Amino acid sequence: MSENQELRNKVKEHSDKLAKLGMNLAKKQFSYKVERKKSKEYWVDRIAEVQRYNEKGLEYYNEIHSIMKIINKEEAQMFLLRIGKFHQLVLELIGIMEKIRENPAISDSKDTQKSQWSKDIGNKLTEQSDKCLQFERDMNIAFREFYEKYIKDILE
Repeated sequence: MSENQELRNKVKEHSDKLAKLGMNLAKKQFSYKVERKKSKEYWVDRIAEVQRYNEKGLEYYNEIHSIMKIINKEEAQMFLLRIGKFHQLVLELIGIMEKIRENPAISDSKDTQKSQWSKDIGNKLTEQSDKCLQFERDMNIAFREFYEKYIKDILE
């Protein structure tokens, strides 16, 4: 088997696995948007949902890293750093959500006399969910560019 054919087979194998992981993620239709509910059950469920999505997302992005490593180790290392940053951002989001879970009344949007601490937590939650969403978009753009530059020609 030629070296090119072996490379193509490896990339194809990882690409197929990545496609399956991507379809599973797409089925979940996950959103970083968080509702301002004062129910403890909502926060328990929402935290669990974010944690499950994070696990599946990390699996997906690690598979991307595996493909990239076959083709360009330097760019793969840069992507690995992005995976770490993504995980860190989601953990920070979960930390903020845990604070709200402990005292769900702070997220009540109808409370006009919120403390400054409650307002700050609410703002941090919004900012952090926006950061997670934007960072994930950037990761996907980086992979699409890598795909166009390297992988597309290999698979054709």
